[in-house]
Amino acid sequence: MSVLCLLLASYLSLFRFSLATPRGSITANSTPSTFYQGHDLSSLLILEEGGAIYKDTQRQNQTRPAEDILIDGGMNTARLRLWVNPLPGQYDLNYTLTLAKRFAAKDQHIYLDFHFSDTWADPNHNNAPVEWPTTLEPLATTIRGYVNSTLNSFHEAGVDLSLVSLGNEIRHGMLWPLGYVDVDTQPTEARIQNFTNLAYLWAASRMGISDAVAAGVPKPQVMIHLDDGWNLTLQNAWFDALVGTGKVKSSDWDIFGFSFYPFYGTAATLANLQNSLNSLAKKWGKPLHVVETDWPEQCNGTDAPVLSEPEIPVSIQGQIQWVHDIRSVVDQVPNGLGRGVSYWEPAWLNNTGLGSACEDAILFSTDWSQYPKAIAYSRQSVNLYR
Repeated sequence: MSVLCLLLASYLSLFRFSLATPRGSITANSTPSTFYQGHDLSSLLILEEGGAIYKDTQRQNQTRPAEDILIDGGMNTARLRLWVNPLPGQYDLNYTLTLAKRFAAKDQHIYLDFHFSDTWADPNHNNAPVEWPTTLEPLATTIRGYVNSTLNSFHEAGVDLSLVSLGNEIRHGMLWPLGYVDVDTQPTEARIQNFTNLAYLWAASRMGISDAVAAGVPKPQVMIHLDDGWNLTLQNAWFDALVGTGKVKSSDWDIFGFSFYPFYGTAATLANLQNSLNSLAKKWGKPLHVVETDWPEQCNGTDAPVLSEPEIPVSIQGQIQWVHDIRSVVDQVPNGLGRGVSYWEPAWLNNTGLGSACEDAILFSTDWSQYPKAIAYSRQSVNLYR
């Protein structure tokens, strides 16, 4: 997501949480055919510690945990980001594991999103952690050990992961500067060469999963996550270059993850998404998952973007229609390979635009009259997955 998210996150109330370590998995069982109906709820603990409370309008404004409201709306998967050495309380291991245990205890699949950074990772920000090595082989050794120890920490805490994304929106690679790539490099041979460092580092992170599995951790489904899921030219060039290095095999990952937002280009249409997902499914024979999306309830400012599906209303009903339409696209992927949809940060009350120029894309209406306390009332769109 955008710089706006980074700036907002930097000013949130920050807290540390203790790490308990009970034995025995409490996560929902996952099978290769599971359809993941998800929400990213990474910021929820920070919001709650800052005084946010959530009201269920369908239960006479009863105060309830936000995830319970969303579970009633069909959620079965919680997506959580993980940073390496952030500011205290911002998405570090203790923080993320605290939320994971809470959601897994409610039979949610846990989808862990490794950013491999101390802060936001996306196509415009994917810097290596400050304290990690700055040469290739030591960096590869570090990321392998980090992934291994992280999965073991979750397992020891009783949370076994259903999905693990090795990197977040890595169109331009990860662990910059060593892992930076330019997918527009020409000709093909030069692009493959450009991907060599990234492939080496990504393969090292994947070996970290194998190490954890060898130590007794149940294997999660391994994801590669890019942005612009509608852009088939981008996806073909990127994945062909990755495997073209010979350092990553197609068998090394299990599932594709794509972001698909209506704000960042009028070509991000449902028809183009369908073409992209269908083509990739036929080419690679792997499951595909739209792992980030949202739709505005308000988008009226002078800088409001042109949405890629303008016939869908900017409204609560539009939020529902957008996600239902994406679900329809995913359901139509050949051979049942469409495997999930996740809404990005529906409960982030003080970041309602979610990185876009629209005013509000979350699934709750917020009363700030008792600021800094926030009272959030669920909209009908919390039922996206019903």
